[in-house]
Amino acid sequence: MGELEYYIISPSQELFQAVDQKGYHEAFPFAKWEQLRSEAMLAIAQTGGKIKYGHSEVGNFTASGMEYEQNEIEFLPVNLEDSADQLVISKWILRTLAYKYGVTVTFAPKITVGKAGSGLHIHTRLVKDGKNAMVENGALSEIAKKAIAGYLDLAPSLTAFGNTNPTSYFRLVPHQEAPTNICWGDRSRSVLVRVPLGWSGKNSMIYHANPNEKVENQDFSSKQTVEFRCPDGSADIYLLLAGLTVAARHGLEMSDALEYARKTYVDVNIFDEEHQERVKQLSQLPVSCWESAEKLLEQSSIYNKYNVFPKSVIEGVAAKLKQYDDQGLREKLETDRSKLQDIVNTYLHCG
Repeated sequence: MGELEYYIISPSQELFQAVDQKGYHEAFPFAKWEQLRSEAMLAIAQTGGKIKYGHSEVGNFTASGMEYEQNEIEFLPVNLEDSADQLVISKWILRTLAYKYGVTVTFAPKITVGKAGSGLHIHTRLVKDGKNAMVENGALSEIAKKAIAGYLDLAPSLTAFGNTNPTSYFRLVPHQEAPTNICWGDRSRSVLVRVPLGWSGKNSMIYHANPNEKVENQDFSSKQTVEFRCPDGSADIYLLLAGLTVAARHGLEMSDALEYARKTYVDVNIFDEEHQERVKQLSQLPVSCWESAEKLLEQSSIYNKYNVFPKSVIEGVAAKLKQYDDQGLREKLETDRSKLQDIVNTYLHCG
């Protein structure tokens, strides 16, 4: 299942302006484009898309007479191929409706400096004989931890499919609700792979959100997923999901998967200064398309295994990423907002 984030850009209105960067689950009229989102969800459902729900996201700001409003549509778990199809169809529907309403929609990973970017988080679960294999005896299973190990081990090269233009790496910076370190955890949103809280037993999200609710012995284990948080709206969705599948199997085949998972687990916000020593123990995600391409070539044999990815596809993706020639670009433009905005505008309609 995917979490599709996007911005709607429209002329600014004087009344009912949402608070800057505080639009999470805001309602109309502060969230101006709730109707467009609702219409999109109906159309997506009519095409066969399986929707969990939709809501306004944290990103809200006004600049140069234009209002920028971030929204998100979340999907339910479906088979891999269906998940890819419904995300691509959903983007087409949103773009069609934006044209109808006379506004601009963008799935770009970054649209301006210092504001929340748009991700494309992917939740996965492994199912065997109709049963969720991510949970065993009311806890995260060894199979789940091995799959997580595979996601983490291939994370540097998975960015080649999930973060495909230079602005992707302006989003993957500390303190912007996007991961930079290769690690996993239960609650912290600073990790690359997050295990959403408590569908594995009585320690359920329901009872954390509603502490006075009477605990019932219900089986929520089918809902447990793990969330891969670095992809963004520029992703090649089909290659990304195929890559995540390769990574899950890679984790199941790794001889040291459980030990690797143990070493990369964190239970703190690693962006906090007090945890910088822990950060030094972790590997980092690539910081450019060029570096992502290099990592893909380094790990290509894992993707070529079982003939899932032809050699020509890996080499083609790497060559395209290297054409951006963006080594050191993030550091160069860190203090040059004008040039950075020019690059953001170039890739506004990616994905």
